[in-house]
Amino acid sequence: MDFTHSDKAKEYIDRVTSFMDDHVYPAEATYNEQLNASDDRWKIPPVMETLKTKARAAGLWNLFLPDDRFGAGLSVLEYAPLAEITGRSPIAPEVFNCNAPDSGNMETLAMYGTDAQKDRWLNPLLAGDIRSAFLMTEPDVASSDATNVQCSITLEGNATYVINGRKWWSSGAGDPRCEIFIVMGKTDPQAETHKQQSMILVPRDTPGVTVKRPLTVFGYDDAPHGHMEIELKDVRVPAENILLGEGRGFEIAQGRLGPGRIHHCMRSIGTAERALELMTERLISRQVFGKPIAAHSVWEERVANARLEIEMTRLLCLKAAWMMDTVGNKAARKEIALIKIAAPTMALKIIDDAIQAFGGEGVSGDTPLAAMYSWQRCLRLADGPDEVHRRTVARMEFKDAAARTGITLGEKR
Repeated sequence: MDFTHSDKAKEYIDRVTSFMDDHVYPAEATYNEQLNASDDRWKIPPVMETLKTKARAAGLWNLFLPDDRFGAGLSVLEYAPLAEITGRSPIAPEVFNCNAPDSGNMETLAMYGTDAQKDRWLNPLLAGDIRSAFLMTEPDVASSDATNVQCSITLEGNATYVINGRKWWSSGAGDPRCEIFIVMGKTDPQAETHKQQSMILVPRDTPGVTVKRPLTVFGYDDAPHGHMEIELKDVRVPAENILLGEGRGFEIAQGRLGPGRIHHCMRSIGTAERALELMTERLISRQVFGKPIAAHSVWEERVANARLEIEMTRLLCLKAAWMMDTVGNKAARKEIALIKIAAPTMALKIIDDAIQAFGGEGVSGDTPLAAMYSWQRCLRLADGPDEVHRRTVARMEFKDAAARTGITLGEKR
């Protein structure tokens, strides 16, 4: 395994780092001021569009797409450090048009969309002119098992699909620029378990689509992005809106979620790095009981452990990225599951220690730590909860054991 950055990656690392220093970090306070000054929290702060214009002019746009017809043409391994850098700021991913769920939806359309679907939806997303949402999770079933999803997608005649169901945690659907939903539902409940589901494109303004309410995360509404509950009642869309064909929903989901998971995990590392920086600066600048907080041995242990956990998690993520590039997403399935467990758990611990170092200020809005904590806690659920990924890893280990020993699972010896 070789994790050496390519010359192309090194160039982008330097350029993205400089752009973050020169434009993104200085704009964070302005973004929050503009968001909170408006009577409408679902209005986009003007500074975001200014930053996006600058990033696109600088050639720092759609960095996550390996196909150079659509993006920067970076491999997963080349993009990984860039995702880490942008993970240091809550506003940075959108600045570079690399924010979820749009990145995953763009990958989905690029891989599985027809030419007409790409022209109508992918190109505006690539340009950053519109936003999108991914509707999978449902309030009435345990959606960690996607076979439970009950939203129905029924063919009416030969030309129209009718969609009925209720979705929630539809991230991005609160954005006023959101124009397209990718919806997962059942087209054939009688088919083989993993052939029952399909994905379909639903324009947000389609009759029967109702955004019921925004959901909060530890009290945060995450405006203007939002996580919405959505009702789909007798929603009719053309048959050509189906993605790849009926019964291909799980296939699309696997193709979509692999890259998305590693992007999330690398951003988690960036978040952890920033939390560690805030923590160490606080520890050396404050005194308690007659000496700097940093001089109390418990903090030496916490800081050392933070660095250890960051470095180990980064190496695991880079291994997964390298495998995705060299042997494909399917062969890297175990490694992808491992990083999805490890990265947000690691980041949460470091953020928690940083909050402890700041005391009361750490849980306030005066530092980014509380918001960072809420998002990383969400990541232990998003794109599959920890339990599902641990199940994947354990079953692969049991399969390897069976291959070594010839013992069938449950067989007595």
